Amino acid sequence: MKLKSLLIIALCAAVPALACAKKPKVETPAPAAEPEVTEEEPVITEECLMNISLFNESVKNKQYQDAYNPWWSVYTTCPSANKVIYTKGSDIVEYMYNQATDPAEKDRYRKLALELCDKRIKYFGDDPRYPKAYILGQKGVEYCKYYPEDETKEIAYPWLKESVLGMKEKSQVSVLTKLAEVSYALYKSNPEKYGEQFLADYSKVSELLQVISKDPTNKSASVAGQQKDYVDNLFAISGAAECSKLDEIYADIVNANLNNLEELLKYVRLYKRVNCTESDVYFAASEAAHKLQPSEESATGCARMCMKKEDWRGAIAYYNEALRIDDETIEDDGPEDNADYLFNIAYIYFDKLKNYPEARSYCRRSLELLPNQGRCFILIGSCYAAAKPYSTTDYPAAKAAILNKTVFWAAVDQFARAKQVDPSVTADADKLISMYSRYFPTKEEMFDLPNELGGSTFIVGGWINEKTVCRPAK
Repeated sequence: MKLKSLLIIALCAAVPALACAKKPKVETPAPAAEPEVTEEEPVITEECLMNISLFNESVKNKQYQDAYNPWWSVYTTCPSANKVIYTKGSDIVEYMYNQATDPAEKDRYRKLALELCDKRIKYFGDDPRYPKAYILGQKGVEYCKYYPEDETKEIAYPWLKESVLGMKEKSQVSVLTKLAEVSYALYKSNPEKYGEQFLADYSKVSELLQVISKDPTNKSASVAGQQKDYVDNLFAISGAAECSKLDEIYADIVNANLNNLEELLKYVRLYKRVNCTESDVYFAASEAAHKLQPSEESATGCARMCMKKEDWRGAIAYYNEALRIDDETIEDDGPEDNADYLFNIAYIYFDKLKNYPEARSYCRRSLELLPNQGRCFILIGSCYAAAKPYSTTDYPAAKAAILNKTVFWAAVDQFARAKQVDPSVTADADKLISMYSRYFPTKEEMFDLPNELGGSTFIVGGWINEKTVCRPAK
């Protein structure tokens, strides 16, 4: 083969280079003994190499008009010479498309843009870093860019889908986003036909964007996080996120996969992502997954199921299990989930079990993970406001009644702290401050207890044990 190539190059040197480069390929009949005709590889001539250098340099200098002729010569005569024909060729074609004013000419360039992808697959589709699946993603993105008049972009859908399934977490963020957009467009055009497809695509795209956004070594991590928010919002406004609609689609599928952990977790994550965690389908998937292999996700699903059944102790146990599993895993997915689990336990202790010391304890643990949670300070303040640390067994009834009003000082302190660290809770905190300030001890009551309330500060007793400022009700 090498000898054959050298012979052809030598022949080319004997005739004008341009004539050799443009020489049409001659089809010759195959010998009778050979049933198939193998296509001869395009010859890489010195002219090809020179033109590659010329157009490559022009593209580097953004001189796309100058780059076009040498690039076109290479593309049409030796398309397998170098991958740069396609990586830089797309920029050249885009420039020529934007410069063209004649509709027919523009149409030729946009078709050429897609053809480039097909040719690249033909000659470089086995590239280990940028294989066929990667190039198909580029083709899908190119189609969406050049054919805005196509409302659904259905032609691009199989290219984008195959790309994402092939590249997985190595997918380009732009390809993932386009798959979500095209799938959404198809869903809007025919919800009955494309509803399940859109849900599956959204779940896969959101999951992969999450993986990329959490990878500190990925240069696209920040963009992936932004696009995940965009895709999640797209799904939220689609109407496909209605919990009842999800149940219609997935109830039978979940029941048919009660022994398939991978499938079950997929639906647990989907339901959690769209906040359909009160669904019986979500509970069924969580419970079945937890029996097969306990995980943080399945444990939280079971906790929510217990909450719905008013099994408060069961919910606390599952949330604590989720915390334990998270602590044992190597992957660090941030403190947000654990802070939520701890707050949920705190709320159960406060609202359902009336165990205020335990509620405060879990709030404080949650604050250790995320210090600026206004909700935790509000819950602690609410625990104080509900408490009566001074009993009539230790104090005369009248004195105990006055001392128990000091809990409102400590409560209001917590509400003020809440809006200080988290402005988003300011409105709620102000309402609570206004309400509970009315229950402060009066001047007369404070005067009646000079030893306890006669100073500027006071330590609220019992399990609260908080130092606060003495001030009378207004």
